[in-house]
Amino acid sequence: MRAEIARAVALLRAGELVAFPTETVYGLGADAANAAAVAKIFAAKGRPSEHPLIVHLPSADHLARWARELPAEAEKLAAAFWPGPLTLILRRRPEVHDAVTGGQDTVGLRVPSHPLALELLAAFDGGIAAPSANRFGRISPTTAAHVREELGGRVPLVLDGGACPVGIESTILDLSRGAPVLLRPGAIGAADLARVLGRAPELAAPKAEAPRVSGSLEAHYAPRTPLQLVSSDGLLFALRNALVAGEKVAVLAPTAQAISHDLVTWTQAPAEPAGFAHDLYASLRALDALGCVRILVQQPPAGEAWLAVNDRLRRAAAGSGEEDET
Repeated sequence: MRAEIARAVALLRAGELVAFPTETVYGLGADAANAAAVAKIFAAKGRPSEHPLIVHLPSADHLARWARELPAEAEKLAAAFWPGPLTLILRRRPEVHDAVTGGQDTVGLRVPSHPLALELLAAFDGGIAAPSANRFGRISPTTAAHVREELGGRVPLVLDGGACPVGIESTILDLSRGAPVLLRPGAIGAADLARVLGRAPELAAPKAEAPRVSGSLEAHYAPRTPLQLVSSDGLLFALRNALVAGEKVAVLAPTAQAISHDLVTWTQAPAEPAGFAHDLYASLRALDALGCVRILVQQPPAGEAWLAVNDRLRRAAAGSGEEDET
């Protein structure tokens, strides 16, 4: 793998793209200090240029290269959770490119915990801007095969680090405006953050004045097959209606298969939130490839433990059933 890391570093320094694993999802990386290289991310993904990117760092020691202000809370959180799935939104230094920040005065920063990502970042010795390595708005990739299937020749190199252990994107916490505000839920929950901060972060209000961040659009993480969230009571009702109509359907639910039929593909999801999150995107990709009329997903429970999973499913349902723009 050392030869692959050396090749990846050479490509990044030459302004090219490299896909690499993190503990959350696979990222599509470019040298964050090279605006022309960053522009290739947007072209490969079909991503609107005003959407900011997260800069991945080798260690917290690199924070001052990107953030002009380092609140004490940022240092505490970095010490507690980095390397790990937490992105901090901080006031950017003036030399940070608008291409990375979407023209905003803030920048998202994190240190991933995947050993291959850390090896790449240490060898590169700089910031790598990296959103998820998929077409914009689609299901995030959690294996190298997912990246190759979706982006193919758009990426010169895909580093294969196996399946991502977390499986959904990082928690995003805004520290740029005083009180900490949770902008995107993830594996690190509000209670985890509160234990370090000494207070619970505020939850971002709909349409509130806040920095734009990755994954915050109402429609995101979406399969091409229409996805419908249904209650546990409503699942069998929706399934029977689909069968009466002669529809081929896929089901994702934490319960064992309740109806056996040639038109039904049933995937049993883990019943606890970390396991559900880990399998979510791979399951949705597999079900999306079946050519079904719809995907029925049993709505997980409410509550903080399920906040991140429910966030991803809600956005996936909102964006599902739409073809990619070319």
